[in-house]
Amino acid sequence: MVKKIGLIGLTENNGHPYSWGSIINGYNDKALRNANWDVIYNYVKKRDISEFGFPYIKITHVWTQDDAISNNLAQAICAESVVKNYTDMIGEVDAVIIARDDYEQHLVMAKPFLDAGMKVLIDKPLTMDISELLYFKEFLSKGQLMSVAGLRFAIELDEIRANMNRFGKLKVIQSSVINEWEKYGIHIIDGVLGLLEEKPKSIEYISSNAEIYVVTFDSGLVWTINILGSTQKTFNIEVWGESKRSSVEIEDNFSMFRRMLYRFGKLVDKNEILYNPENTLLSIALLIAGKQSRQENRKIILDEFYHCLGIEGY
Repeated sequence: MVKKIGLIGLTENNGHPYSWGSIINGYNDKALRNANWDVIYNYVKKRDISEFGFPYIKITHVWTQDDAISNNLAQAICAESVVKNYTDMIGEVDAVIIARDDYEQHLVMAKPFLDAGMKVLIDKPLTMDISELLYFKEFLSKGQLMSVAGLRFAIELDEIRANMNRFGKLKVIQSSVINEWEKYGIHIIDGVLGLLEEKPKSIEYISSNAEIYVVTFDSGLVWTINILGSTQKTFNIEVWGESKRSSVEIEDNFSMFRRMLYRFGKLVDKNEILYNPENTLLSIALLIAGKQSRQENRKIILDEFYHCLGIEGY
C-alpha cells in the first residue's frame, strides 16, 4: 500500500516544497513553471521521467501559510488536498515532511505529529537550541524523525567517499558556502562529516571579511569552513591527504534530494533506518557550537556537547 505524506511549507528563499514534492510525486509543468522557482523548474526539467516518484509513498496533502501558494503547490506537485491547518493532516496521512528552514518553528510544528506517533522529516537545520536537540534525540534514535542536509548524499562526493583510504593521513579540509552560518553552515557540515569517521574536537570562529570557522580533530586534521555571505553561488569541498587531493563543486541538487527522500520513504514504508541518527546530533552540535564561538569570541571544545547528548565515546 502506498503511504500518504503531508507536505508543510513555505519559507522565504526555500523552494524545497516544490523540489522535494516534484521528486516524490512528479510535477505539472505549467504550475511548476508559474511558481516562480526558476532554478528548481530548470533542473527538474532536465531529468528523465524515470527519475520521478517512489512506488511506496505519495504526497497527498499540503499546507503553507498562504492559501494561494498552497493551491499552486498542490497543482505543481500533483497533490490531492490542501488543508487549512497543518495539524488537520493528523489521521489523514502516514507521515509528514516539514520543508521549512525556519528552525525556530520546527519544534512547534513537529511536536503534534511526533506525539501522534507519525514519522517526520524536518528540513535542515533541525534546531539551533541544545535543549530542543535533546527533545528531538528520542525521536531520532527510534527512527521516528529524520533531519539531514541533502548535501550529505551529494553525488559529487561519491568518488571521495569510495576512495578515502587512498588519501592517506588527512591534512586539511577546506570548504566554502554562500549566505549565513545558521542556515547554510549545515550543508557543508553534513557533507564533510559524511566523509569522516572521527568526531570534531573543537570549533573556533575567526573574524574576517567572511565568516570563518576552524574545526580541529584529535588526529591533527584541520577543517576550515568559509561562510561567504552574499556572493557567487558555491558549495565547495576540498580534501588534502598525504597521498591524494580532491576538489568538488556540488551542483546536482536533484540527485542529493532524491537520495535523501529515498531514505525517508524507506523509513515510512518499512521502518528501515538507512541513516545513522547520531549523525544528526553531531552535525547540529557542531552548528550550535560554531554560533556560540562567534557570539562569545572563543574556541568551543565539543566534549561538553557530546556529554550532554550522550554521544557514544563521551
